[in-house]
Amino acid sequence: MRGLLVVNHHATTTSPRVTDVLAHALAGEIQLEVVTTEHRGHARELGARARRDGMDVVCTLGGDGTVNEAVNGMLEDGPGDEVPCLATIPGGSANVFARALGLPADPVEATGVILEALRERRTRTIGLGQAIIVPDAVRAGRASIPPRWFLANAGLGIDAEIIEAMEAQRASGKEASPTRYLVTTLRHYFWGTDRQEPALDIQAGGSEALRGVFVAIVQNTSPWTYLGSLPVDPCPRASFETGLDLFAVRSMGVGAALRAARRMLARSRAGSTRSSLTVLHDLPEILVMARRPTSLQIDGEGMGSVAEVRFRAVPRALRAVV
Repeated sequence: MRGLLVVNHHATTTSPRVTDVLAHALAGEIQLEVVTTEHRGHARELGARARRDGMDVVCTLGGDGTVNEAVNGMLEDGPGDEVPCLATIPGGSANVFARALGLPADPVEATGVILEALRERRTRTIGLGQAIIVPDAVRAGRASIPPRWFLANAGLGIDAEIIEAMEAQRASGKEASPTRYLVTTLRHYFWGTDRQEPALDIQAGGSEALRGVFVAIVQNTSPWTYLGSLPVDPCPRASFETGLDLFAVRSMGVGAALRAARRMLARSRAGSTRSSLTVLHDLPEILVMARRPTSLQIDGEGMGSVAEVRFRAVPRALRAVV
């Protein structure tokens, strides 16, 4: 069995010592090539090469952004039998995808689970989401960029704005800690986002259009993210075996925000409310249209401002080693 280990040495919990230990362990089970990413998009290039070279498995050591890039490379030409299996070793701050698969948060323990699965040829075939994005700069021509696969979630509005703010802080050398995320969220809610005029209109599941939305969170699995060890979950019924789930916030008042936060932390399965929230489950497609340039994030990576995004559920798109 031939495999590629893609390492993001900038990831929060990754170090050269940890990388060496895990690489040696994996090399005992498969014929392994180890490559450290050198720039944004490098993991995508490596994932595409692994598919072209007929490798059996792509292992990632990093956060959700590294996994997302590698998978987008692996699925550049769409799903198929020739796509390598994915083995995910958590190395970031949240590791939503790895934890959603049931892998331990500790990278050494997760590697132990993956080694056992490789020996037993044990995989799980999962559904993914796909985003067809119209960037704001090309609104007039209705052009789009190549579809972007996502494993865990995507979001428009303050969700993506907070991601962009965190990326700027990390670029300046600050750690992406739970406390920093919380402080950034509060600061951005009160002073950084427009809480008066909604930016989004949504068409989902053949239902009547949902107009006047401030925040749209699309989940392919549960939970949405973590605050340290605490799961934060707007759509706890989301899973790799169903379509996409939508959590749409229609009011940004303090009372509505507190109710939404309480539901997320309690992992409530309650449905929509009359005035502030819409929650939809198991959707094949979601179309989000922006009235003004609106930030988008996919699997925790800022994608810039967009004019429109069409999200699709793609069943049985990828085999994961678990």
